[in-house]
Amino acid sequence: MIWSAVVSYLLSILILLSAIYWFLINNGFTKSNFLIASVGVLIVALGWGYILATHLLAPKKNMDEKFAHLSKEILHELNIPLATIQANTTLLQKNLVDEKSQKRLHRIKSASSRLLRLYNELVYSIHKEIYTIEKEKFSLKELLLERVDILQAFGRNTFDIAIDAQILYADKIGFEQMIDNLLNNAMKYSSKESVITLQTHEHILSIEDRGIGIDESLLVAIFERYYQTDTSQQGQGIGLALVKNYCDEMKIDITLHSIKNQGTRVTLDLENVII
Repeated sequence: MIWSAVVSYLLSILILLSAIYWFLINNGFTKSNFLIASVGVLIVALGWGYILATHLLAPKKNMDEKFAHLSKEILHELNIPLATIQANTTLLQKNLVDEKSQKRLHRIKSASSRLLRLYNELVYSIHKEIYTIEKEKFSLKELLLERVDILQAFGRNTFDIAIDAQILYADKIGFEQMIDNLLNNAMKYSSKESVITLQTHEHILSIEDRGIGIDESLLVAIFERYYQTDTSQQGQGIGLALVKNYCDEMKIDITLHSIKNQGTRVTLDLENVII
C-alpha cells in the first residue's frame, strides 16, 4: 500500500509538472508566470503529501507501534514460565538420583531447551518485521558444531563434519534458522542410520544426505512457499522458502543437487559474507 501511495504521489506531481510546462509554453516564460507555476506546484505537493501521510503512513506507524508493544508483553509472559521450568529442572536433577527420573528430567530439559530456541526465533522474527536486523561476526565452525550437537540429542543421524575455521559477517540468528531448516530436512528425508555430511571448500559450504532424494523435474519449484515433494512427511512447505529468502537477503547463492533414491546436496556460496 505504501509503495502504491508513493507511486501515486510521484505520478500526480509528474502530471502537474507537465500541465505547468504546457501553461508556460502557451503563455510565455515570464517571472510572474514562473512564480505562479512554482507556488502551484508547492501547494499541491504539500497538500497531497499531507493527505498521504495522515491517511496512510500515520495509521501504519501506529499499528506497528501497537504490534511491537503487544508482542513484547506476550513474549515477556511466555518467558516467565519457560525460565521457571528450566530453573526447577536444574534443581530436581541435583536431588533425584534414580536413573529413570534422571532420564525423564533430561527429556523435560531437552524439550524446554527446544522451546527456548523457538522462543528466541519468535522474538527474532517479530523484531525482523519491525526493525532492521544488525549483522554480526561469528564463527561458521562453532555455529555448525553447536547446531549439530543440539540435533544429535534426538538420537537420529550421525554427522561427518569437515569445516574450515571461517568468520562470517551476517544476520547470525537468521543463519542459524537457515542451517536448522537444511539439517532438519536432511534428517527428515534420510534413514536414521545414514550419515549427513557437512564440509567446506574455500567459500563453499555443502550439506549432503543419503536419503530419498528429489526427482529432477521437481527441483524447479523446490523453493516455492508451501511446496512439498513428499506430503506424507510432517511440515507445511515453508522451510526451503525461508531458506531461499534469507540467502537472497544476505547475497548467498544456494544450489540444490539431488538424485532420486540416492540423496541431496545443498551448496551455499558464502563468498559475500566471509570476512
